[in-house]
Amino acid sequence: MEKHKVNVDLEKVQQFSAGARAQGRQFANLGMATVFLVLVLIYTALTQTGNPTGMFIVAAAVIGAYMAMNIGANDVANNIGPAVGSKALTMMGALLIAAVFEAAGAILAGGDVVSTIRKGIVDPSAMADQMTFIWAMMGALLAAALWLNLATWLGAPVSTTHSIVGGVVGAGVAAAGMGSVDWAKMGAIAASWVISPLLGGIVAALFLFLIKRVILAKDDMLEASRTWVPVFVGIMAGAFSMYLVMKGLKKLWVPGVGMLWLIGFGSAALVWAGTKPLVAKASYGLENRRKSVAKLFTVPLICSAALLSFAHGANDVANAVGPLAAIVSAASSADMGTGKVALPLWVMIIGAIGISIGLLLYGPKLIRTVGEKITKLNQMRAFCVALSAAITVIAASWLGLPVSSTHIAVGGVFGVGFLREYLSTKPNRKAKTTSEKKKRERRRLVRRRELLTIVAAWVITVPASALLSAGLFYVFTHFAD
Repeated sequence: MEKHKVNVDLEKVQQFSAGARAQGRQFANLGMATVFLVLVLIYTALTQTGNPTGMFIVAAAVIGAYMAMNIGANDVANNIGPAVGSKALTMMGALLIAAVFEAAGAILAGGDVVSTIRKGIVDPSAMADQMTFIWAMMGALLAAALWLNLATWLGAPVSTTHSIVGGVVGAGVAAAGMGSVDWAKMGAIAASWVISPLLGGIVAALFLFLIKRVILAKDDMLEASRTWVPVFVGIMAGAFSMYLVMKGLKKLWVPGVGMLWLIGFGSAALVWAGTKPLVAKASYGLENRRKSVAKLFTVPLICSAALLSFAHGANDVANAVGPLAAIVSAASSADMGTGKVALPLWVMIIGAIGISIGLLLYGPKLIRTVGEKITKLNQMRAFCVALSAAITVIAASWLGLPVSSTHIAVGGVFGVGFLREYLSTKPNRKAKTTSEKKKRERRRLVRRRELLTIVAAWVITVPASALLSAGLFYVFTHFAD
């Protein structure tokens, strides 16, 4: 009895210690995030000394840094979550790889010019004056950042692009009325809520089904792997080379369609030829089991996580610094975003560092949601999700379909989960009794609670950030008056 009481007391002490450590980490993370924002404030304040509109640039820089941290905390999880969930990478390893490649993508290949009104959904000429435009962009940026912060706290991966689009729409309507918004473009964005996850899920499920047919269904899975794993890795290399050129390197080089296909097929052929002997060597000595086959996809999966992070940093940093660049331009001149605005290097660096800091401090929660809480992933399934992300973005770009990289990646996770669920719930011909068949049919491999939470967050992202942005615009203009 005394021994039992001692064990109970020890468990309580351990739980208290764990809670105290978690609380301490939260305060430490908040402290480091605050230090970053203060440093941004000090830097921009020093550089804007003597500028009559410098206070607006300083405020916008701090909000942009806050937005960048929220992008890192929420959006980057989609690139590395499957790799962590499949145990191909540890949490710390994934965080470091993503932080380095996100920052590299943002600084080296991030767009040097951006549309000051994100996606061109609001007509800037409808704004009454320069200050109205600045307050509208400030409200849009802060609203998007606050919504991303809330979504991260709730554990829901949402689209940062949709968040900033909603912010711009809300502020635009509040500042210039309903007629200032391009509602046809907004309809296309709304369509992406359905198109993106469906395409991502279908492509990921198709590749997983193909792997099951040509490798896992064979008696000698390792022999089949020596033939087919290099093929799948070659396809990944071709897809990612095209993806990076189209999305990640568009600042540096924009090839024609023919050259793009040549890059894709050339990369696929080279990687296939180089991977074939490596896979053959790695497969010898392994047991003829599914876990052994899955291990052969580990290195390609790690590479895909790094490449996705690089492309994401190059492409999505504009979500953080686009409105900031618009405010800098408007505060420095009479330009209210009717064209393109050059991005100062310091603006891009704030975005790059902010994304990496947000990922390192607050990214693990969403990484676990994407990688572990939706469905169980191994290296093969996670590989299919990463491959789906690259292929779907390429296909959608050619077809002119508006898609969200976040929705595609999460849709891919759901796609492989529902495929596993479908294949596992097919009637078992070996089952001898009706009860055994029914038991097999009731098996669920995708958590419905996570599905409902994520879908709900997706649906309300644009209207929520729009309403918040409109409210912030009215607050800003009221106190300014």
